[in-house]
Amino acid sequence: MATHNSTSALAFLQSSSLPMLMQEEIERLIMNGELAVGSRINESELSQRFNTSRGPIREALRALEEAGLVRNEKNRGVFVREISFEEADEIYELREALEEIIGRRVAASMQPDALERLGAMIEPMREAALAQNLEQYAQLNLQFHDILLDTAGSRKLTETYKRLVKELHLFRMRALDTGGGLRVSADEHREIVDAIASRDPEAAGQVLRRHVAGSRARMHKAMGRTDGAAATAATATTPAPGSPHAPQTSHPPRRTT
Repeated sequence: MATHNSTSALAFLQSSSLPMLMQEEIERLIMNGELAVGSRINESELSQRFNTSRGPIREALRALEEAGLVRNEKNRGVFVREISFEEADEIYELREALEEIIGRRVAASMQPDALERLGAMIEPMREAALAQNLEQYAQLNLQFHDILLDTAGSRKLTETYKRLVKELHLFRMRALDTGGGLRVSADEHREIVDAIASRDPEAAGQVLRRHVAGSRARMHKAMGRTDGAAATAATATTPAPGSPHAPQTSHPPRRTT
């Protein structure tokens, strides 16, 4: 009887965890570009690839639809979701606010070992940028921000942030590639580490907000947009006069209208 119960429990665990495992694997294929944006997802091919039935694949795809990574079109199938420029811009705007919250929380609670790990990532990021290794840089960038999220210590903040980042992933890759992000992003991450090390929540929050505003402006550039939102984002990347990260100048700053 005990053996039967144990076997049943194991079978239940396996059946429950398999769709989650399939979700992680399909998500990985989307994130690394193997399943391209706009492409149709073939359930049969995935079931053969992962040696499973279509049931867990369908459950995984439903979960990915809820996560905003795929869309289900009636009588056509499931496709990797395409995000419009307007939606991407809205997500960037939300990320600016979230990053400021993260920066404030991290500056108040960052431990020396985590700060050391962040600092150690800057040179590999710079090397990946110089080598124009977009995929390696993107992975290092995700790891960097994962450390910040872990240190921020908010489950809800982490869940919301990660969903937004996943939806933005392909846009961000294009902005790094054609928007000039690789040339400046490593320096921006150095500035983030310095601001966090200062233990000043206000400064750290503002630096992280400017970092995302800069990414948003680069996304506009990559997409060939030069509207007001892009100008606003670009302006936001300039440190405020008098801040510890503002460039030194002997002339008073010019006001913009």
